[in-house]
Amino acid sequence: MIRKARMRDVKTIQKLIADYARKGDMLPRSLSEIYENLRDYFVYVENGDDVIGSAAIHIMWEDLAEVRSLAVREDRMGRRVGTQLVEACMSEAIVLGIARVFALTYKPEFFEKLGFKRVDKAELPHKIWTDCLKCSKFPDCDEIALVADFSGTRHA
Repeated sequence: MIRKARMRDVKTIQKLIADYARKGDMLPRSLSEIYENLRDYFVYVENGDDVIGSAAIHIMWEDLAEVRSLAVREDRMGRRVGTQLVEACMSEAIVLGIARVFALTYKPEFFEKLGFKRVDKAELPHKIWTDCLKCSKFPDCDEIALVADFSGTRHA
């Protein structure tokens, strides 16, 4: 089940992210960053309240948000947990009226299956690079940028 993250989920979210950050797959997030942005996060829970995955939709600008910190426990991979988390993030972006959602990733095929299209990172506004300054790979980022565009989508 997917739900919005709660205070009691923060340490588990940080551990999930840290596991991927140690491998160089994503940026680490401090407890304070997660607490400050807790409203951005969705979690996938099973067996009552066991958090096995998380993702965040972070608003960057009036028409742009980022899917970030997508992390799924390795023993739960391949069960559509990540897909459902990204879909929850995209749904929230649509409800908020955000026209475009982007992701920076090493797994572009995953996002392409969800309707994202590859773009040149230079097409994204400079405002998004604030996190990149903290990365050990900056400025030689090898992540792939993808964007899902909802600007033509109609909503009731």
